[in-house]
Parts: sequence; structure tokens; C-alpha cells
Amino acid sequence: MLTLTENASTIVKTIATQTVGTEDAGLRISAQEGTAGDFAVAPAEAPEPGDQVVESEGAKVFLEETASAALSDKILDAQVDQAGSVQFQIGQQA
Repeated sequence: MLTLTENASTIVKTIATQTVGTEDAGLRISAQEGTAGDFAVAPAEAPEPGDQVVESEGAKVFLEETASAALSDKILDAQVDQAGSVQFQIGQQA
């Protein structure tokens, strides 16, 4: 199952709350059609049917079925750069 770093949890929770405005909100990760390894990330009020829900330190990530399979053994990290842009990184779990 996908895991989140502490930074990723904080950033996901902040984005979801500021964008959607509810505590049940999260970020939805879905596989991009036709491009292996590329994912779309968007704020979501709730998971869609079939989504896997990953919760970490109050942050919620909703994984579309294909993304869930591709990210099952990965770890999600996130950082905010000096310009305020969020950068997500996917790495291997230890």
C-alpha cells in the first residue's frame, strides 16, 4: 500500500482543506491514459467508487484502481519550493 511521508501528509491535508474546504477531502491520484508512469493529482471531496483510500496523519489520498496497483509498494513525498509550488516525488519503500 502507498505510504506518505510526514511532509506529504501535511501538504496533502493543507491542499485538500484549502481547495475543497472539508475535512473529508483529499487528493485523488489517477493514472494518465496512454502514458505509463504518469499520474494526475487533483483535489477531491471524496473518493470515487473503486478508489483505494490511504490515510496518514489526517491526510487522505484517493487512488484510482490503476494508480493503486502501480503505487502499491511506493512512498509519496512532497516539498514546497521557494516559489510556493508543490513538488511530489514517488520513491521505493524501504
